[in-house]
Amino acid sequence: MNKQGKTVMAEAKKEEADEEIKEGEEGAEGAEGVEGAEGAEGEPKPKSKKLLFIIIGVVVLLIGGGAGAYFMGLFGGHEKKPSAEEIAKKEEEAVKAITYYNFPEILVNLNEPGRKGKFLKLTVVLELTSPEHTPVIEKLEPRIIDQFQMYLRELRFDDLQGSEGVHRLREELLRRINDETKPMKIKDILFKNILVQ
Repeated sequence: MNKQGKTVMAEAKKEEADEEIKEGEEGAEGAEGVEGAEGAEGEPKPKSKKLLFIIIGVVVLLIGGGAGAYFMGLFGGHEKKPSAEEIAKKEEEAVKAITYYNFPEILVNLNEPGRKGKFLKLTVVLELTSPEHTPVIEKLEPRIIDQFQMYLRELRFDDLQGSEGVHRLREELLRRINDETKPMKIKDILFKNILVQ
């Protein structure tokens, strides 16, 4: 072989060697690329795991702190319970506000057939919600007594029997007096004396 032939052969071998080296490098880059892709898709990066734990920790801390503040009453979640002294004071004020007004005794015939009639003797006390209502009741007393007498004269002896009869009598008298005193409201009617004879 001449010199020129040796040179051509050497160049051919060199080209083959260069191609093998090139293919080897491309294969290595492709393999790294596949591994890199798996790393990105298969497992989250370590930085994103740390960030996730930090976010979860902050959220738990905020929820726990908010709940604690709510239950400690910082957000108005619990109303302050009144002390025994405050309760006693309120009850005393409520008792002072109650005022009683004594009505004169009412005597009426009951609606009973026969010659021997029956009578109802009744003494009532009104329970007012304020002492300021007393002058109003004094002015309206004749009208209230008139309403009471009209109702009581229609009653029969049997209507007043037992606690149910007395309860019904109280309800009817209270309704009639509240009709006369509107918009003021009478709290209750108390019986001092009920006598049927």
